[in-house]
Amino acid sequence: MKASFLRNFIFGVEDSLVSTVGLLSGVAAASISKETILLTGVILIFVEAFSMAVGSFLSEHSVEDYIAQRETSAITPFWGGVVMFISYFVAGFIPLAPYLVIPVTSAFWWSIGFSLLALFLLGMIGGRLSGLSSRRYGFRMLIIGGIAIAIGVLVGTITDGGLG
Repeated sequence: MKASFLRNFIFGVEDSLVSTVGLLSGVAAASISKETILLTGVILIFVEAFSMAVGSFLSEHSVEDYIAQRETSAITPFWGGVVMFISYFVAGFIPLAPYLVIPVTSAFWWSIGFSLLALFLLGMIGGRLSGLSSRRYGFRMLIIGGIAIAIGVLVGTITDGGLG
């Protein structure tokens, strides 16, 4: 596996989970309607998946050109962008899914829980693929992602005064 593909996979999933659950938690804590939460989440997932893919492609292709000091093939950066898009897109629906099927106040907690679990598993996968401590990497991803989620909840709570 190319390191750039692993980097794009880890970055895409982590950023999607943290950004999506942070935004959803923030707007849910601000007492926004379920329909608006769903619309906001879907828009975020589509726009950010594409934006992250383009950013990955452009940055990786620029780095490859810089290292080679000439124009290089865009094939590897293109596939890196595809990995970024798919990983961001799919992971974004993990925190959004609870809002599709249960009331906002319950979905709020399930969304956070699913996202934290997914972050822990992502860290474990990254650790295992790197030949390092899966559990340690899982907890590192869980803690750092959890802080970002807490920021979204805090901002939403301050904006509206609380959930429900």
